[in-house]
Amino acid sequence: MSWTAELLNGALDRWNETLDMIWELLTQSPDEFKGGAVWGTIVNINGAVQAIGYALLVLFFCLGICRSTINFRDFRRPEYALRHFIYFVAAKAAITYGMELMEAVFEIGAGIVNTVMSRLGGMSGASATMPQEILDAINDVGFLDSIPLWLVSLLGTLAITVMSFILILVVYGRFFKIYIYTAMSPLALATFGGESTSSVGKTFLKSYAGLCLEGVVIVLSCVIFSAVASTTPSVGGGDAVSMVWSYLQDVAFNMVMLTVMIFTSNAVVKEMFGL
Repeated sequence: MSWTAELLNGALDRWNETLDMIWELLTQSPDEFKGGAVWGTIVNINGAVQAIGYALLVLFFCLGICRSTINFRDFRRPEYALRHFIYFVAAKAAITYGMELMEAVFEIGAGIVNTVMSRLGGMSGASATMPQEILDAINDVGFLDSIPLWLVSLLGTLAITVMSFILILVVYGRFFKIYIYTAMSPLALATFGGESTSSVGKTFLKSYAGLCLEGVVIVLSCVIFSAVASTTPSVGGGDAVSMVWSYLQDVAFNMVMLTVMIFTSNAVVKEMFGL
């Protein structure tokens, strides 16, 4: 029956590798992801989109003046002209130094993530391993009893594999979102050129800040999972099928909770900080 044990151990090893990969990805900056090749492309796109951003800046600036001006006598008031001038200069600086702005916001989120990570040290405490008593019970199972044991093990393996895939998908998706936000940032930041359109730029920055803070929620979720997983899972009693089923129920419940928390990390950040 060693193949059944190998099936379960393979799924648990895949889960452990997924947690280690998540831990490694959360410590990387966008310019380090995949060796920086993707970041170089994003920088080039951002530079090309800047020209469009400058054109939109002029458009939004004129639109803001037209919407807030009753007559041309308003331009004689210094405070009126100064307010619109400040909007224009702020938007121009945001577009010109947009990459630095996006990196600065990301570094703030990364700093919080690294602070939390330094308190934990790693994901070694969250590693899942099969208890020896279950392995011994599996090896003593006869041929007929191995059929339901195989079905239980197959279901558990599929569930763990799917959850591992979801975790990696969410963390990778976070990097893709950061790249998209960074590449298209000149268009959103250009809306600061007009008083009436500046709310779009504010929403963009708040959404990007929430995206960067997703890493904090993911790390905290892993920390909580690590504390829960460090306790010995229940293996129950009776035959091998009952023991494996009881163990998989306990382990799978914790894994589902971690998967749900990481999958909904963006919603948690928005609810927590009102972004």
